[in-house]
Amino acid sequence: MAKLTAALTVLALVACVGRPCQAGYGYPNPMPSPSPPASTPPPYTATTPSPPPPAPVTPSTPPPYSTTTASPPPPTPIAPSSPPPDTPSTPSPPPPTPSTPPTGLAVGYYQKTCYRAENIVREAVRDASKGIMAGLIRLFFHDCFVRGCDASVLLDTADPNSATEKFGIPNLSLRGFEVIDAAKARIEKECGNVVSCADIVAFAGRDATYFLSNKKVYFDMPAGRYDGRDSFINETLFNLPPPFATVEQLKAGFASKGLNADEMVTLSGAHTIGISHCSSFSDRLTSNSSDMDPTLKSTLQEECQSNSGSDNTVVQDNKTPDNLDNMYYKNVLSHEVLFTSDAALMMATDTSDAVRANAKDTNQWEEKFKAAMVRMGAIEVKTIANGEIRRSCRVVNGN
Repeated sequence: MAKLTAALTVLALVACVGRPCQAGYGYPNPMPSPSPPASTPPPYTATTPSPPPPAPVTPSTPPPYSTTTASPPPPTPIAPSSPPPDTPSTPSPPPPTPSTPPTGLAVGYYQKTCYRAENIVREAVRDASKGIMAGLIRLFFHDCFVRGCDASVLLDTADPNSATEKFGIPNLSLRGFEVIDAAKARIEKECGNVVSCADIVAFAGRDATYFLSNKKVYFDMPAGRYDGRDSFINETLFNLPPPFATVEQLKAGFASKGLNADEMVTLSGAHTIGISHCSSFSDRLTSNSSDMDPTLKSTLQEECQSNSGSDNTVVQDNKTPDNLDNMYYKNVLSHEVLFTSDAALMMATDTSDAVRANAKDTNQWEEKFKAAMVRMGAIEVKTIANGEIRRSCRVVNGN
């Protein structure tokens, strides 16, 4: 029986392909205890004081969105703003996010050392498919939840005695590495070794949000992260939430990274994009206790059937699968979500209230999503004291 249980658990863990925020993978129960307070990112509010960042400059407007030769930097503006339009149909800029970045990071960090860095990343993301864009948001989440936002998830090799986290079960279906590589190569050619892979991953997650929301959701992403030198396969299952987590387990897992219950619900909204393997929710298709909408259950049973035994994939949101919007919350309320962990959000008063609020007010959710992405990007940030700027995102310097 123990062997059967273990086999079923591994099957559930071989997971959802496009699960960008709350990854569909497991770790042992109980959930990990919260990390020491020192690693918790400070509250992301305009009133929170922030120590001076490492050699930052005043926040700046992202450079013009074009592939032509960069022009000289413009005058320093007073506050960060949304990216300039790259088409006549670009909507009006959203309200600016709070101007105070997390400790140690700064908006416009590369304005003097690599002025076009953020624009180069945005161009690389723009050229990707929507599926890869969804993968880039998930890549950002998976990076930050294991060893902090340090690009350790990108490493092919680090310690000769251990495989890296890239090869952990939760990460086997990660996508978007080629986008990060392309952006890094262009930045290295244009600016030299000054922009970290960790910052490229953060910028890419931000820009994927922008494009998948039809250019509606834009925010300034503080930078200044250094790349980590370590990456271990055995740290993935412990740190990434599974698709069968209870609401209390989800709260504990996010709290261990310094994120509260409302931020957990907010980031779960990214489940409105991407795809999932059927094995991540197969128990909900056969269980009489599942509260899944009967019509959706019947559709998924048909889509997940496989005569060859392959693990089919389905979209996570069958209403607006390619749009980053608040449809996820409406799906939670109507029992049209895939995972046990999605349905679990209705099992606690605070999280169910947040689901209803986000379903009702898309603008409120968008603003909270911006702030939560920035907060997540401040988890356990490396500095020059314990990190480096990799020349190649796949290997540590010196290898």
